[in-house]
Amino acid sequence: METLALHVSDGLLDVPTSLLFGVVAVAGLAVALAMSRRDLDERLVPLAGLVAAFVFALQMINFPVLPGVSGHVLGGALAAVLVGPWVGAVGLGVVLLVQALLFADGGLSALGINITNIALLGTAAAYLVALGLRRYARASRTGLLVVTFVAAWVGTVAAAGGFVVQYALGGQGDVPIGGLAAAMFGVHALIGIGEGVITAVTVAAVAAARPELVHLLGRRPVTTAGDPPTTTGDTLTTEAEQ
Repeated sequence: METLALHVSDGLLDVPTSLLFGVVAVAGLAVALAMSRRDLDERLVPLAGLVAAFVFALQMINFPVLPGVSGHVLGGALAAVLVGPWVGAVGLGVVLLVQALLFADGGLSALGINITNIALLGTAAAYLVALGLRRYARASRTGLLVVTFVAAWVGTVAAAGGFVVQYALGGQGDVPIGGLAAAMFGVHALIGIGEGVITAVTVAAVAAARPELVHLLGRRPVTTAGDPPTTTGDTLTTEAEQ
């Protein structure tokens, strides 16, 4: 069985489609970069760098899904939940650029397609789900685990859906679009489970130590000067949203 990966390789889509989504990627990252400036501060910059490095390392590790099929973490949900969708998208864009330049992972002609699917579409879909369920994430650590798992799963499947649309527009091959869609959604639904577990565990670990660093929670912990963040039972203790 052929290995299915979300990183699109050179030549898989025709030139017009590659150029179109190259423009989409540049425009999307430009907007994300402009919007991220309001979020970046002395506290967030180091975290954003750590998240990008962590995602880069995770994407280099493949895990088996089915015989002959492997997948890797995309990282959109993880980045969006921890540092916000704008900073997260920029960070993933940088990760994908470095991978294409240094490791030929995805190829340069397909860079715009991969950025669109992974850094933009996957991140946006994951964050919108997490945002819609944010009250549950704020209510308890269990809620945070469930919300981040669901968001990561949806983001993975949405990114796979982006590729299906792109292949329908300009795929170079004789693969029936129905069969491709079934394979992509089926495989990435399974990959999304692994993505969800890794994302949920990582975010929960950060939230347990420093809940004020989790962008999705959007609140600072209630503490006295010099005291560590506190929690009450399973509930995240936070003050009014800034």
